[in-house]
Amino acid sequence: MTPPSPRMSAAIPGGQTSKKKDDDVPIPGQLNPSPRLLLGPGPSDAHPRVLTAMATPLLGHLDPQFLAIMNETQDMLRDAFLTKNRLTFPISATGMAGMETCMVNLLEPGDKVVVCVSGFFGTRQVEIAERTGAQMTRLDVPWGTVFDLNQLRETLTKVRPKVLSIVHAETSTGALQPIDQLGKLCHEFGTLLLVDAVTSLGCVPLKLDEWEIDAVYSCTQKGLSCPPGLSPVSFSPRAVEAIGKRKTKVQSWYFDTTMVQKYWEADRFYHHTAPITMIYAIREGLRLVLEEGLETRWARHVANHRALKAGLNAIGLEYSAAEGHQLPQLNAVKIPAGVDDLTVRKKLLADFGIEVGGGLGDFKGKVWRIGLMGHNSRANCVFQVLGALEQCLLSVGCKVAPGAGVAAANRVYAGG
Repeated sequence: MTPPSPRMSAAIPGGQTSKKKDDDVPIPGQLNPSPRLLLGPGPSDAHPRVLTAMATPLLGHLDPQFLAIMNETQDMLRDAFLTKNRLTFPISATGMAGMETCMVNLLEPGDKVVVCVSGFFGTRQVEIAERTGAQMTRLDVPWGTVFDLNQLRETLTKVRPKVLSIVHAETSTGALQPIDQLGKLCHEFGTLLLVDAVTSLGCVPLKLDEWEIDAVYSCTQKGLSCPPGLSPVSFSPRAVEAIGKRKTKVQSWYFDTTMVQKYWEADRFYHHTAPITMIYAIREGLRLVLEEGLETRWARHVANHRALKAGLNAIGLEYSAAEGHQLPQLNAVKIPAGVDDLTVRKKLLADFGIEVGGGLGDFKGKVWRIGLMGHNSRANCVFQVLGALEQCLLSVGCKVAPGAGVAAANRVYAGG
């Protein structure tokens, strides 16, 4: 008798063994991954209401009902961005596509651009800016620090660029860049301000019109409590005017706003088939943001950050970002001397089902990044990760007072 095929005898994760009709090759079982609490730099857990909205039956991308949904989504996105910008919509791709959309529309060969680098995603902006053929000036500060307004003024005075690009919330370092006066400064020099708000939107104050931001991009999988798949963007009238004066075509056909905006505006000119289910998702995510209220939402992120920070400090962990510039939604802490990064993160995932992020670039192997973004900015997430991390540190020989982290967080929540 022929022995069973090794492929047939292997267990099928998530479901019973099954096979194709005409051969002995097994097919995967139904999806059933182990539960995870996503407390890394993203994605974060989607809100249950968002997941419910995603089960809504599909519509055609030019169906009158779906066009109405698009209008509602744009209106709510403007409210979340605190802007009246007409050209505001979600790019049908992830956050890095938003970065590329802004760069390739605002820059063409020969244009001058200043890119501010304070972490990994500033370097990513450099990579994309270089591909546009623009004349680039790279401005660096040490990772975990932020740019001074006077430093930026000196650079603008010297370079006189068309665009200055900067990361608002640097996910790789946990540092929050002050930008509330930067738009006004840029406009003194006739410069457009481009802001990376991938980790900002829905978590910390972001005021496009008041801060005179000309172009911004974000994502859905962090502060908006949705799955990854869309990148909200917004362009000011100044930016739209600059795009209209281009001498060359936009480098990317797919991300050319002069074309895709015709689908999102009254013309409804076919550009691509929109990701219907993801539009349902962001619509519900934005509803959640606006129901809670921006000010209340920002305060919630700060409150949970303060509790987590107290707990992390109590178990001996120090923040990598400078005091006064630490992101409430993304807590980057230094790994204790002698502790292996992967050993602890693997144990957190295997034993507790909790995902936190490791370091990138200069911070690889040196920091852990703990996200409390959107739906995951909750007290129960704070207590879970503190208790689990304490156990993991004890298991690798760190001297931690049992219960110290949770107790410190409790004192913060109690007003102590």
